[in-house]
Amino acid sequence: MILTLDVGNSQIYCGLFRDDKIVLQFRKSSRPAVSSDEFGVFFKSVLSSNGFDPSQIQNVAICSVVPELVHSLKGACQKYFSKTPFILQAGVKTGLKIKYRNPIEVGADRIANAIAATQQFPGQHLVIVDFGTATTFDVVTASRDYLGGLIIPGFRLAMVSLESGTSKLPRVEIVKPEELVGRSTVESIQSGLYFGNLAMVKEITKQIRHEYFNKEKALLIGTGGFSRMFEKENVFDIFAPDLVLQGLYSAFKMNM
Repeated sequence: MILTLDVGNSQIYCGLFRDDKIVLQFRKSSRPAVSSDEFGVFFKSVLSSNGFDPSQIQNVAICSVVPELVHSLKGACQKYFSKTPFILQAGVKTGLKIKYRNPIEVGADRIANAIAATQQFPGQHLVIVDFGTATTFDVVTASRDYLGGLIIPGFRLAMVSLESGTSKLPRVEIVKPEELVGRSTVESIQSGLYFGNLAMVKEITKQIRHEYFNKEKALLIGTGGFSRMFEKENVFDIFAPDLVLQGLYSAFKMNM
């Protein structure tokens, strides 16, 4: 079994693979930072409570956008699983041609998404939208050229910014509103977050297809925690909530 860890700014998204299939998913807050012992005890406890033997972990694969957590996670893997984890980082095999001006700047989670998408949907132009702490767009050609993308404040960051930067606007639950025009402050914020993001996805995807793919078809993939909010909008071609874990697992296999 392979344990995969996607370390984000808000959460660590964890997946357990057995026989190339994901058999368990769970999450842990990535703030505040904790010790290697706390990580190790947590992972073993979750595995055991879900009927999996921690001693059967063959290796651990990590992608992280929080560098300060990597040391503790590596220590946890070595102490509690007797494994040196694979880290998805610059220099490892990805199967992609990274066109970023400085490839080392690309977030490992974005690379993992692109790896999984190109493997699951080969020979197609791809636009991957990941709704996490930040909302990211990643653009990949049918020939596996990773062109780059966009980084935009995510739902929670936008909401917290409204709350902290104004005197009267409250923090709200992030949900799909019943109608476009809100009839209260809470409804108006919810509507702005939801329909603002929906319009953003539509327009940015339109421009990407026009400017980079000569209006050719590009598969639009939604992933990340908030992507399912748009499931009934007929905007995304595919929803792949565990895309980053699939890509991390594939990267691990490529480099073993």
